[in-house]
Amino acid sequence: MEIPLQITFRGIPHSDAVEAKIREKASKLGNQYHIRIDITTPRKELVISREHYDKQAHEDIYVAIRDAFNAATRQLEDYSRIQRGEVKTHDLQSTGTILRILPEKDHGFIGSEDGREIYFHRNSVAGEGFDSLTVGDEIRYIEEKDDLGPQASIVYP
Repeated sequence: MEIPLQITFRGIPHSDAVEAKIREKASKLGNQYHIRIDITTPRKELVISREHYDKQAHEDIYVAIRDAFNAATRQLEDYSRIQRGEVKTHDLQSTGTILRILPEKDHGFIGSEDGREIYFHRNSVAGEGFDSLTVGDEIRYIEEKDDLGPQASIVYP
């Protein structure tokens, strides 16, 4: 069910041009695709969740699906290397501080030791989970590279 857009002018007179611009911008908001892939292995559940609100390419569902499965392939390859003992997980961990938490959007950002912002999703948080985090908490995390920037695949409170 689609809810119709309601535009209210307060403190300024109604403008057809402004309303048209708002409707144009709002129509583009719903055209982004969110792909989530859950993969269960014998020892771990991998969650690949990509939200691309500002990426024009993800207005095409086939591009969004391709990118999500490419990310899933990378995570499975990394997991497989760790399982074979080719990479030690403690070598991959970094430390940082929680900068922002956006519970309504199920994600937040970590401040890395080198000053970068690292995205993390609710499903990436181990232990007590996402709801136990507060701004300023020191955490450990495993970083992965993504087309949109750095992301923490696992966050340890």
